[in-house]
Amino acid sequence: MRSEPKGGLLGVLRAAVLVALPAGAVGSVGLMLHAGRRNDSRILLLIFTVWVLSPFMVLLAGMLASKHWPPLTRATLYSVALALTLVSLALYGYVALGPPRAKTAPIFVVVPPASWLLIAIVVPIGALISRRR
Repeated sequence: MRSEPKGGLLGVLRAAVLVALPAGAVGSVGLMLHAGRRNDSRILLLIFTVWVLSPFMVLLAGMLASKHWPPLTRATLYSVALALTLVSLALYGYVALGPPRAKTAPIFVVVPPASWLLIAIVVPIGALISRRR
């Protein structure tokens, strides 16, 4: 494993993720709270907050652990982080800000485990391809 210079595409991707990840986490929680604004249960909102934040925490842990990973593996992690942030915000925004619905909770229940699954599949594939190179 060789160290890459701070610049280049990998540096740009990392910088984008360092901005997008916290913005996506805050935006996702804000949209979830907006969608659940009629819910009186503070405990349920707290549980949903932790649930919605969990993929962002997993990605942050990956960012912290990835310093010595091969460049292709890090690029895969950064790309997944950017994609999941954008898709999460789009889905949550559509449900929270779109046309009124009777039930908004299902999207907030399904997106986090789907995100974990995508992370668990795509990042190891990037690592495997990186090892074969």
